[in-house]
Amino acid sequence: MYNVKSKKATEFIDHQEILDTLAYADANKDNEALIDQIIEKAKCRKGLTHREASVLLACQSEEKNEEIYRLAEQIKKDFYGNRIVMFAPLYLSNYCINGCTYCPYHMKNKHIPRKKLTQEEIRREVIALQDMGHKRLALEAGEDPKNNPIEYILESIKTIYSIKHKNGAIRRVNVNIAATTVENYRKLKEAGIGTYILFQETYHKDSYLELHPTGPKHDYDYHTEAMDRAMEGGIDDVGLGVLFGLDKYRYEFAGLLMHAEHLEAAFGVGPHTISVPRLRDADDIDASAFTNGIDDDIFAKIVACIRIAVPYTGMIVSTRESQKCRERVLHLGISQVSGGSKTSVGGYAEAEPEDECSAQFDVSDTRTLDEIVKWLMDMDYLPSFCTACYREGRTGDRFMELCKKQQIQNCCHPNALLTLKEYLVDYASPATKALGDALIEKEILNVPNEKARAVVQEHLKAIENGTGRDFRF
Repeated sequence: MYNVKSKKATEFIDHQEILDTLAYADANKDNEALIDQIIEKAKCRKGLTHREASVLLACQSEEKNEEIYRLAEQIKKDFYGNRIVMFAPLYLSNYCINGCTYCPYHMKNKHIPRKKLTQEEIRREVIALQDMGHKRLALEAGEDPKNNPIEYILESIKTIYSIKHKNGAIRRVNVNIAATTVENYRKLKEAGIGTYILFQETYHKDSYLELHPTGPKHDYDYHTEAMDRAMEGGIDDVGLGVLFGLDKYRYEFAGLLMHAEHLEAAFGVGPHTISVPRLRDADDIDASAFTNGIDDDIFAKIVACIRIAVPYTGMIVSTRESQKCRERVLHLGISQVSGGSKTSVGGYAEAEPEDECSAQFDVSDTRTLDEIVKWLMDMDYLPSFCTACYREGRTGDRFMELCKKQQIQNCCHPNALLTLKEYLVDYASPATKALGDALIEKEILNVPNEKARAVVQEHLKAIENGTGRDFRF
């Protein structure tokens, strides 16, 4: 049944192929000759198959695992340098007609207050996010055709892009909404979205059906084939992810990589991003009741193996994870983090009353954006608020071609410097600004082209003097 190019979910995510893959990985988890061969292939920076990567994930040798971690860190540096892209989620509505057993937005939950932002409330939230320094948002909304129709999402995107407050502007809106039609994906593309993100939750079909007992999300095939429809609708930047903790992590890992392989085979463009959320407590949800949770060590290895297997993809970790955990996986492949996040409907402009919490999950990393920016720079990472590729048309296969050739840094590194400078001038605390200015002076030297370096220095002066903004390569 397995057919990587098939447009049928149960063929490009074939259950028996995953079981065979896991059996193969088990049989070879101590096969050091094969593991060495796979690692050598990974060093070519062309990626691995789901079977090869599953062998590395199953590997028991501490020595080989350390080699895997070192390689993942080096591949991340080769493709993405020391840049870490910053973003924040914006929850529009928690009205939902699905019955997902792991999400507090499920329709039977009578505890959680149901909220939907008006366009004026969206405006206040966006201004608050701009005043923090954010330039990139990820829109979130429950599935409810009555309360959250596509027209509401489109109107909200238009509102967000229209708001210019002081020096603030949201330059890229990514969208994480339920699986929809090709026609609606075309509308999202026309509205100017960046990446369309949809988590599979679990690739195990039987578990999926049990975890989604009611509502349109119950349709496994329609949900799993959503990225194909998004591509057909013209959205060439899509983001995958599973919710680790719902089913066995090795099954999910193989399914996730098979989905990435399918997009590459069927459309010539793999996933722009891969997210790795873990199940967390929330209103009406006790994560400990689920028996497939993974510890920090397994989580770190999953991140490392994804980075090796899909070297070109951006990897995202959210404030679901603690500072300690995020610090660890930053070294192993993560290239995007959220900061200063609110996971409820509202809360940026004005804090929610404790008895009215509408959060989708508990946040582990509660630091402000400024604290996270400083923390990253303390570790010699370069926080980036860049959105240039999207606005310069470097999306889909155009982005992937540059990224796979490890040339995207020629654009991204200068853009990271310029957008960090904007943040430092407009929003940073004095301590963060001092640290950031010193980091920029050092990182300018890593712009390889002398003429480009001179242009960057000129733009940096304009930003500092208040005579220019939004420069991009």
